Amino acid sequence: MLRDLPLSGVVVVELSDSASAPFTGKVLAELGAEVWKVERPTGDSSRGWGPSMWKGSGAAFHALNRGKRCISVDIKDGEQLTTLHQLIAERADVFIHNLRPGASAQYGLDADSLRVTKPELICCEIGAFGHEGPLNTLPGYDPLMQAFSGIMSITGEEDAAPVRAGVSIVDFGSGMWAVIGILAALHRRNIKHCGATVRGSLLETAITWMSVGIAGYNTDGEVSGRHGSGVAFIVPHRAYATADGDLVVSCANDELFARLCAALDKPEWATDERFATNAGRLRNRNEIDRLIGERLAKEPRAHWQDRLQAAGIPVAPIQTTAEIVDHEQTRALGLIGKPSDDEIGIVGLPLSFDGKRPPPLFAAHDIGEDNGKIGEALKCHR
Repeated sequence: MLRDLPLSGVVVVELSDSASAPFTGKVLAELGAEVWKVERPTGDSSRGWGPSMWKGSGAAFHALNRGKRCISVDIKDGEQLTTLHQLIAERADVFIHNLRPGASAQYGLDADSLRVTKPELICCEIGAFGHEGPLNTLPGYDPLMQAFSGIMSITGEEDAAPVRAGVSIVDFGSGMWAVIGILAALHRRNIKHCGATVRGSLLETAITWMSVGIAGYNTDGEVSGRHGSGVAFIVPHRAYATADGDLVVSCANDELFARLCAALDKPEWATDERFATNAGRLRNRNEIDRLIGERLAKEPRAHWQDRLQAAGIPVAPIQTTAEIVDHEQTRALGLIGKPSDDEIGIVGLPLSFDGKRPPPLFAAHDIGEDNGKIGEALKCHR
């Protein structure tokens, strides 16, 4: 077990709700930081996200808030707000919030106000549509940003309704960018002894995930459409139905495509002028997809998976949540863990240090469970 995690000794105060900012705090906790989760008295919204519930709170809350001290603060109450200010001023190295622009200043929780008395503080503000522009005060959630940024316009089947990614890629991505910004600010503080204001937003993250599509549009003015499990710029690079399940096959270059043709006992496809290059396959996408699909449909998924893997072709079955949780590769990685036998397994940090993964964090606490520890924390610090 790791004794000294990279952020041991760093104190984080996280005033947050829902997913992006809590994910930020969870990652910092997994890296060793002491994180104080600040909720409103009624609790984080994710405590009510079902249908899966554990010990009175949604499984989502446990996934995003393990390893934190949980305190409840009504920032509209002057005395409670003062206590929060004391906690930040006396203990925090980092303060994270996802309040709307303007709301933080109303309570003196904006970076400019906090850093007047504590210049070395690192303030991280995670917004929805960003902190500038005509939409900066609007609320936002993951699916709104997948829609607004164009992600949903390229996700789904060509002739069907657009869909969002099945996981919260914008929320979690925003949390990752926030962590990157905080770590960079901590590094700079160690060198220059100054604080920082780190700002990110759901929309900026979503637009960043569109980088390749935006580059393509700015190159030739062509707007990409939807390609189901495939992508606009590589063929084959999608799921195909086998005799008993679906298999994703990825040939990112012409050499891999030639190997695929040989493994499918169709070497002539690799020299066919329609398919020999990726450019040709893009022009003849429907035809080559049809031919590959017809061939794969003749045998079970396991047959093709073994055969294509042996040929060095990137391939993977489409698995359910149950299958990936129970897979021997997942177990070998030790990524899903729990702090005790009476807790649920939660995905941990997808990193290891010197060959060891940080241990599972302690279970998420009840609303305000650690309120009584604030005074002790302040007293010990003094």
